[in-house]
Amino acid sequence: MYRPGDVVFGGLFEVHLLTVFPNLSFTSEPEQPRCERFYPTGFQFAQTMAFAVEMINREPSLLPNITLGYHLYDNCMKLAVAFRSAMALISGTDSTFSDLGCTGQPPVLGIVGDPGSTHAIAISRVLSLFRVPLVSYFATCSCLSNKQEFPSFFRTIPSDAFQVKAMIQILQRYHWTWVGLVVSDDDYGLYAARTFHKEISHFGCIAFHEILPRDNSPVEVRRIVATILHSTARVIVIFSPSTYILPLADELIVQQVKERQWIASEGWSTSSTFHSSQLLPFLGGTLGIAIRRGEIPGLSEFLLRLRPDSQPNNNMVSLFWEETFGCRLLVQEAGHKSKTCTGQDDLETANTEYSNVADLRAAYNIYKAVYALAHALHSLLSCEQGKGPFAGNTCAELRTLQPWQLLYYLERVNFTTHYGDRVSFDENGDALAIYDVLNWQAAPDGSIESITVGTYDEAIPGTDKLTLDSDKIFWNFKLNTPPRSVCSEPCPPGTRRTTKKGEPVCCFDCLPCADGEISNTTDSSECYRCPPDFWSNEARDSCEPKPVEFLSFKEPLGVCLTLTSLLGVCVCLAVLSVFARHRSTPVVRANNSELSFLLLLALALCFLCAVLFIGQPQQWTCQLRHVVFGLAFALCISCILVKTIVVVMAFRATLPDNNVMRWFGAAQQRGTVLVFTAVQASICVVWLTTAPPTPYKNTHYQNSRIIWECTVGSVVGFSCVLGYIGLLAAVCFLLAFLARKLPDNFNEAKFITFSMLIFCAVWISFVPAYVSSPGKYTVAVEIFAILASSFGLLGAIFVPKCYIILLHPEKNTKKAMIGRPTSKT
Repeated sequence: MYRPGDVVFGGLFEVHLLTVFPNLSFTSEPEQPRCERFYPTGFQFAQTMAFAVEMINREPSLLPNITLGYHLYDNCMKLAVAFRSAMALISGTDSTFSDLGCTGQPPVLGIVGDPGSTHAIAISRVLSLFRVPLVSYFATCSCLSNKQEFPSFFRTIPSDAFQVKAMIQILQRYHWTWVGLVVSDDDYGLYAARTFHKEISHFGCIAFHEILPRDNSPVEVRRIVATILHSTARVIVIFSPSTYILPLADELIVQQVKERQWIASEGWSTSSTFHSSQLLPFLGGTLGIAIRRGEIPGLSEFLLRLRPDSQPNNNMVSLFWEETFGCRLLVQEAGHKSKTCTGQDDLETANTEYSNVADLRAAYNIYKAVYALAHALHSLLSCEQGKGPFAGNTCAELRTLQPWQLLYYLERVNFTTHYGDRVSFDENGDALAIYDVLNWQAAPDGSIESITVGTYDEAIPGTDKLTLDSDKIFWNFKLNTPPRSVCSEPCPPGTRRTTKKGEPVCCFDCLPCADGEISNTTDSSECYRCPPDFWSNEARDSCEPKPVEFLSFKEPLGVCLTLTSLLGVCVCLAVLSVFARHRSTPVVRANNSELSFLLLLALALCFLCAVLFIGQPQQWTCQLRHVVFGLAFALCISCILVKTIVVVMAFRATLPDNNVMRWFGAAQQRGTVLVFTAVQASICVVWLTTAPPTPYKNTHYQNSRIIWECTVGSVVGFSCVLGYIGLLAAVCFLLAFLARKLPDNFNEAKFITFSMLIFCAVWISFVPAYVSSPGKYTVAVEIFAILASSFGLLGAIFVPKCYIILLHPEKNTKKAMIGRPTSKT
């Protein structure tokens, strides 16, 4: 199709779908390729460019006094034909050159097209050498955004990089992380697959990646469909022109592949080829990315006014007419038409996609491409001399216009269409990215119709640029709900993901968090440890305060130990009252009654100090319990030691000429007890001033709970306190053991020996029991040792005396005490 003008723009369109190449015999001149299967929609695209040129010529404010022309070619869906057409546009079709200097305007100043990415790549590489602008309305390959390789390429359709982002946001919206990918074996599909792989790796995985064969091999197509059928992925993304998908759609019917969610690229999402009722069970519910729909006022009337043209340069019209009405337009030698059809048929009655302007998408991009070239030309011709952008601040002239001059202004074009869309190009020659999201639904007649259910607009601020009306979407699944497409179900809170060896990261196992760790989000990749004073709950999804454990007065064990301790105090007081009441009797006076009273008070203090070990540790209780423990037992053992010394000396005093008791009377005995106790007090003072005991939250023994305990502070200090008590007990035991065979009536050495045996046995067995006891039972063991040793001393020393005092008063006489016992063999 051709129309002359002051400036001519070229165009490349898909008017036929197939190209038949002649056989090459190499014996004669080869015939030209023949195009077959007329494509009404492609012809509508060509007519849209013709309409845009007509509208610009009628618009007084745009290119006044300038007539635009066009020269349009059919690429027949083949690169060889498209490339040959592009070369004809930039170099002309004349067989001879009339101007060998190549001055004046070139045949065309810019080209609209080619729609195919592969075609656009090849053609743009050559046109870039001549700086001829190529504005494509359908080539979406992201590779064309490389300005170093394609400096003169522009497009009014967004790059596939934006289309992939739109698809990714759809997948994210419905949490589809496990998807299949099918692409065509061309630049469009392969480059889109590369971008899709990169983008989906941030949140999901590809279950399989298949490439549709160029030759439509039935075996390969069957294999691809079998892969789809057996995959666990319920969502399949397809980047391909519609021609590659036709064999795939047929095979879906054969193998009955249902309940799959298809995501269609703009290459086939608006194709009416798949809108048959036969495909509804298989492709119904498809979500497609589509070029922005627009309105072109007056286009419908222009298309319907078309009539056959006798000019041979416009043979596209004749081909369209013959195809539409099934007639032949014959040209006889006289130049008159001999028609088998009138040429005046009504296009409104023709059932063809040519006159359908209800869903203008690619045609709207063509309209914008022509206007972009026109606005750039307008800016070029509106240049003021002396203020131009070229060498010497010059401007271009109409008679010598060059494509590279138009290219300069095309990069800076910025205008708004009648529909309200702004048209401009970024630094890569890409248009502003905006898509419609389509959903294939059942039409009233049972076929498939495309319904717009959302948009994707790069101009929207923020990361979420997708707008969807979920209520309008038809899901071709049971209950009309979105499918789930995941390799592994999300890990619930309380677990973490762990990848399966040799499988994608989307395929994982869910492992429970370890004790003390939680995950409070779904699909967490790791568990987080709770703070020191917290512990994970049973579900491992939150941290709870650790239970605090100490020996309490409220629990049964604490109550029992407290009562036992108080019982010991009561027994001591009872014995003390008995001894006080019978203080003048020989049994009480026989061995320094003052030491007995002091020993009973020391034992009562030992029983009371056990109470300090019960309850939550405080700073003062930790220090007091150990100091009272050390002093009470030091006083107790000191009294027993002095009593033992008195027994030994009393026996020695019965020997002739021995006055030892004169030097170790009551005052000396009290002083000795005081000195022995003062040594322990000095050790405690040094211990408390250097490193005193302090309360401590022990979380190492049991991680799940806090054990309140008192640390000893200085281990050396605590060892000295215990060691000194052990030293006194050892000396006392040794003396008592040596005096055990003295006359029974004059000593209690055997009772002291027995009490020391109990005392040492208790505290020796205390060590392993203390070390192995968990938590609060450590304190319980310590209290038990205090009570057991105290009861042992109380029982071994005072029970025999109380027995005589209370039950055998006849033995509690001076005569009975002086009398010698009968010897025993």
